[in-house]
Amino acid sequence: MSRLSRIVRPLRAGGRTWAGRLSTPILPGASLRERLLACLGALIGIALTGLISGWIVGQGPHIPMIVAPMGASAVLLFAVPASPLAQPWSIIGGNTLSALIGVTAAHVIPDPVAAIGVGVSLAIAVMSLTRCLHPPGGAAALTALIGGPAVTSSGFLFPFVPVGLNSLILVGLGIVFHRLARRQYPHVPAAVPANAHDTADLPAALRVGFHAEDIDAALLTLNESLDIDRADLDRLLREVEHKALVRSRGTVTCADIMSRDVVTIGLHEPAARARELLFKHDVRTLPVVDERDRLVGTVGLREVTLQAAGDIAQALSAARTAGPDEPAAALVPVLTDGRTHAVVVTGPDRRVLGIVTQTDMLATLARAATAQALLPS
Repeated sequence: MSRLSRIVRPLRAGGRTWAGRLSTPILPGASLRERLLACLGALIGIALTGLISGWIVGQGPHIPMIVAPMGASAVLLFAVPASPLAQPWSIIGGNTLSALIGVTAAHVIPDPVAAIGVGVSLAIAVMSLTRCLHPPGGAAALTALIGGPAVTSSGFLFPFVPVGLNSLILVGLGIVFHRLARRQYPHVPAAVPANAHDTADLPAALRVGFHAEDIDAALLTLNESLDIDRADLDRLLREVEHKALVRSRGTVTCADIMSRDVVTIGLHEPAARARELLFKHDVRTLPVVDERDRLVGTVGLREVTLQAAGDIAQALSAARTAGPDEPAAALVPVLTDGRTHAVVVTGPDRRVLGIVTQTDMLATLARAATAQALLPS
């Protein structure tokens, strides 16, 4: 085999592998659409930041129109807007404070080599203490130290104009761009689930599986800092847990476990009638239907108690629904949120086909667990 063949054949054999690697995003969730949006956002953001900054401060050799770290800030702002490193305070505070540290180091430390090292290291320390860690901040500190005559002549004005000004404009443009693209920015971390019953107990979904302490212990074991908010990491792991449950128990559908003889009530019947049905059938939730028997909501004992007089329409709550072919395990997060006692199973026409209660789900999971325990190891 020739030397050329030894090179060409593995490339041909692994062509699909290499193509797959090129098409696979480096960051999880970074689809082709997300990457194209990031490119478009950076194009608009950087161009307008330079244009607006130049218009405000004027163009000339005395002060740069835009500084290089803004390019790195744009990567974070438009490509990974959910990152803690890409939030408004991280960009504005990180760049401005770091540039201020760099200018200070240049004035205090005469040796340029020592100044650049101290400047960047102190910038990391200050950004960490002020909770605005931003990688381009290191470049901002370095630019303040080695930026040349234009930066040197600006002195302590440089961290604010153009660095702070550039950062403010870029963040403002980023907020507008993400709103127009229907993406959330600034990123709001996942809220910690609360107990719906106003007691000290954890919500039902947080009492089983992993706890917050387990995440902290795992991070300590990995001995690495991850570029994801702590609450988002918790939500991601719980969603993974849920998807795994649906996959492993996905053969059981809502139609398999639902009650089919459903007690319903009309939209314009009196609240007293709903209370009567709830007690008579010992149920927690009544589906409410209109004149065509289509689901319009649900009502429970709490709603009819608060609305003692009048008809059901005044005590109506939004219904949680599912299709008959959906995996039953997909209802676990809904039925353990502390508020929902039942999920109404409906057809395409919104007609009630059945209902899955917390008791139905508990019995299903208990039977599945028993069957698993009886299997030979």
